[in-house]
Amino acid sequence: MPPLVSIIMPTFNRPKYLRAAIGSVFDQSFRDWELLIADDGSGAETRDYLRTLEDPPRIKVLWLSHSGNPGAVRNAALREARGEYVAFLDSDDVWMPDKLRLQIESLRSHGVREWSYTAFTLVDGSGSPLTGDRARRCPAVDGWILDPLIKEEAFVVQSSVVVRRELIQRVGGYDDNLPVCEDYELGVRLAQHSEIDFIDAPLVHLRRHKEHSFDDIACLENLRRALDKIQRSGAVAHLDPVLKRRRAKIAANLARGHALGGSRLRVLGVLWSSARYSWHYRDWWIGALAASARAFAPAGALRAVRRYRLGGRIKFGPRS
Repeated sequence: MPPLVSIIMPTFNRPKYLRAAIGSVFDQSFRDWELLIADDGSGAETRDYLRTLEDPPRIKVLWLSHSGNPGAVRNAALREARGEYVAFLDSDDVWMPDKLRLQIESLRSHGVREWSYTAFTLVDGSGSPLTGDRARRCPAVDGWILDPLIKEEAFVVQSSVVVRRELIQRVGGYDDNLPVCEDYELGVRLAQHSEIDFIDAPLVHLRRHKEHSFDDIACLENLRRALDKIQRSGAVAHLDPVLKRRRAKIAANLARGHALGGSRLRVLGVLWSSARYSWHYRDWWIGALAASARAFAPAGALRAVRRYRLGGRIKFGPRS
């Protein structure tokens, strides 16, 4: 008999985090699951550890050639899934023991809702909760969530999601052409087909550390591509102004990022390609001017500006 839940875990090295993630699966109070670990060509230490776990059909390891594409790796595991529901856990995150039980119980009591997510806690590499500006609260939004997703009023983190396998198959799984932000783009497609259930409890520890596979530039580039795809689909035509503003803001940030990296041609490329939908947004102009100044102004002029700004802060700072 197939399990009720298929757990999808992509992994590539980082065995110290992987052990904690898998341990949190074993600690679940809900036991009717299978674990599908899709290994994206890890090194010997990770492979040796995974071999000690492999116990099909309950625990199955898919040995893949390295692609560096988490969405494609998850898709490979999805093709092997047998459960009525699919749950996702990234290999550097951790579940709380009652996560699956609470989500499955709630989904079954809300029959029209075909997927679910939970609140989360941001933690550092050692598992300690982040505080202050580095912490982020998950807004309690459920039901039809498409508009809140587009407006950035809801945040669905991948490691909190449980979804009917039939639904994710219906929408086509992850976009293999998006190595980053593929989970957000998939969430938008899921939100077009079903209400979502929400458990207002931090049942996932979402780890923030220095070993993430993609930098900020890659994240911005792929988020821009995801938003382009969403807008072209016409699924949220009533929110075109929101999407255009978001794309303009991302383009400005991307131009600044390329300027900081010293890539003048990329600064120009981003500004040129985004001007047609961004030119009437003030934030884009501010970002474009800042990026251009950093990329093309003489180094001496930039140092003079920094000295002036520093002097201004000292001169006009609060008096004792």
